[in-house]
Amino acid sequence: MNLADMLSYADITQLTRIAKRYGCVCNENSKHELIQSILTVLGRKDVFEQHVMDMTLEELRFLNSILFDKRSSFSLEELVARVQQTKFDTERNEEAPLLQKETHPRDTISKFKHSGWLFNGCSQQTKYLFQVPTDLKRRFKDVLQQSFATRLIVTAEPQAYRDEDGRMGDDIVQLLTFVRNENIQLNAEGVMYKKMQQQLLETFAIHESTVPKGEWRFGYGRRFHDYPNRLSLIYDYAFFQGWLEEWDGRLRCSQSGEERLAQAGTEPSASLYRFWLKLYKNAIPNLLSLVHWIQLCTMRWTTIESLEATLLPYVRPFYYDTPTAIFRQRIIMMMLHLGLIRLGEDVVQGQVVQITKKGQHIIDGVYIAYEDKIQLSVDKPRAR
Repeated sequence: MNLADMLSYADITQLTRIAKRYGCVCNENSKHELIQSILTVLGRKDVFEQHVMDMTLEELRFLNSILFDKRSSFSLEELVARVQQTKFDTERNEEAPLLQKETHPRDTISKFKHSGWLFNGCSQQTKYLFQVPTDLKRRFKDVLQQSFATRLIVTAEPQAYRDEDGRMGDDIVQLLTFVRNENIQLNAEGVMYKKMQQQLLETFAIHESTVPKGEWRFGYGRRFHDYPNRLSLIYDYAFFQGWLEEWDGRLRCSQSGEERLAQAGTEPSASLYRFWLKLYKNAIPNLLSLVHWIQLCTMRWTTIESLEATLLPYVRPFYYDTPTAIFRQRIIMMMLHLGLIRLGEDVVQGQVVQITKKGQHIIDGVYIAYEDKIQLSVDKPRAR
């Protein structure tokens, strides 16, 4: 529903609070006048933009967690959890009283309600859920996109660029073929030996080096600790599809893996993208919104440096991964591997990025819920 519809279902107490928030002058005993006054004020572009720009960074992070979520309703518990995730620099005190922990999240939710940005559902089934007006979602996106655009540096098309469209889908088939044809022994931890890893990587379209010892690797996949970034995603995808078996000290192609090979053809990029979102959301809860903003901010060739400066405040650190490392290595490079973006080098501005047409189509067409993640078997960081 749009804002006008939700206002019509709101009780007069909430309408009065919203009207006071925007300084509306009207008869507070008239629901009709309250609604008209609120719609008039919020209909003004300058007023709406100013209220969005006056949000704190944590409130903007909370807003972003909702903007690209296609669900129409959210529970209070969901919203509280999302607000809590906006505190990037504050350690949670697990021993603090529950009331103390929830005070600030509830204050943020109350502010959004009093601003007319969140409403309780109007039916018996949804009255304890919260909804965001559909038209306000669009306006929020427009305002933020305009704000982001002022910070971006756009360039001409570089003389050369890197585009890995479809290569990952091809290399999944290559992995299955390699496993079927080779006698692959696994170590005590169920991992391919380095020599075998190197042989496999040499067959791939995109070169990677094996993981050096001493590097902290955690949170981005079942075998992320053991294999380089791209191979880790390819391997985990094939394993979660049931195409690989780690059994009795050997890595084998399962019956379903053999059937997949018999089908031939590359693995669809959209399926890989959906898997990546679910897998990496363990470490990057707001990955979906970040990907959408990268898409919207790189319709033209844009410098990586300006894009990073614009979106970095929305990237939460994860253990030993800094926001910069997460943005560059876990998001941008993986989007390149997935064929969603292409990277170039401008002689003056340095590294530049642009969303691909295929990337636009995939990102617009694939949705996963905020809490939809792949549970990992490892739940704490460890070094090689």
